Amino acid sequence: MSTLELDTVSTKYQRIAALAKRDPGCSFTSLAYHIDLAWLKRAYQLTRKDGAVGIDNVTARDYEQDLEANLERLLEAAKSGRYYAPPVKRAWIPKGYGSQLRPIGIPTFEDKVLQRAMAMVLEAVYEQDFHDHSCGFRRGRSAHQALNTVWRELSVTQGGWVLELDIEAFFDTLNHGHLRAFIRQRVCDGVICKLIGKWLKAGVKEDDPLSYREDGTPQGGVVSPILANVYLHYVLDSWFEAEVRPRLRGTCALIRYAGDAVMTFSDEADARKVLAVLPKRFARYGLRLHPNKTRLVYFVRRRGEGKAKSTASTCWASPTIGAGRRRVVG
Repeated sequence: MSTLELDTVSTKYQRIAALAKRDPGCSFTSLAYHIDLAWLKRAYQLTRKDGAVGIDNVTARDYEQDLEANLERLLEAAKSGRYYAPPVKRAWIPKGYGSQLRPIGIPTFEDKVLQRAMAMVLEAVYEQDFHDHSCGFRRGRSAHQALNTVWRELSVTQGGWVLELDIEAFFDTLNHGHLRAFIRQRVCDGVICKLIGKWLKAGVKEDDPLSYREDGTPQGGVVSPILANVYLHYVLDSWFEAEVRPRLRGTCALIRYAGDAVMTFSDEADARKVLAVLPKRFARYGLRLHPNKTRLVYFVRRRGEGKAKSTASTCWASPTIGAGRRRVVG
């Protein structure tokens, strides 16, 4: 990819971002116009070349043998509406510790490139909308950043109540109808909306059977992370800022990483009030809090300790339990 092409893509990206920032209520109707051959080349550059192959068994090396022609054909199919989203290959990978497994979807390499191109467009728009406390799957943000933010909030209040949230099977239960409605608030481009719909409805292949999803988006799909962030931006993040925070007595904060989130509160009554209303809020959008991983915990600085060297290393403990342990209170 030439420097000129790279500059052109960067300029388009910045133009979309500037328009989105200038008019938060604007719904874009011609975003696909910006996707051209140079945009696809950049998407190809950003796509992992060593990932597992999809159902067509085409590798990145196979695809790049005639890269220019392949990308031109892909661009024409996407713009004309003739693009067919191939089924994703289902694989199972370990889920944290223990013997539990979780499913991921593996698109074909060409589908990954087009999904990356779409994610670039959506990112230019939604990065202007997303809240700072959303740390997952965003450029320049990480799980470590989210963790440090939690410790900083607890340090400011000298401890407090922490509500740990885990959305059960989030990527599998994300509601397509609600997601489309959320997307249309900012993106009404027919080409883009149709492509997103095709990816949501793409089949899942495991061994011989081919199944189709009524809900969810494949964890492992390139476009899935930003779709997930859009969903929770409306369901949780914006709701928390606009509806929850103004109604609380004490200080509070929300820090979210993908489908996991932490809320900190200086006031116990505030924490319990939010814990009581969250299941109803999530149920309205087809989501469910994990009953065993969602909990309310009290933290306090342990007396007798010297001054912490840094916020992240501050030691917290329950006032009624031995040092270093946390007390689950609800």
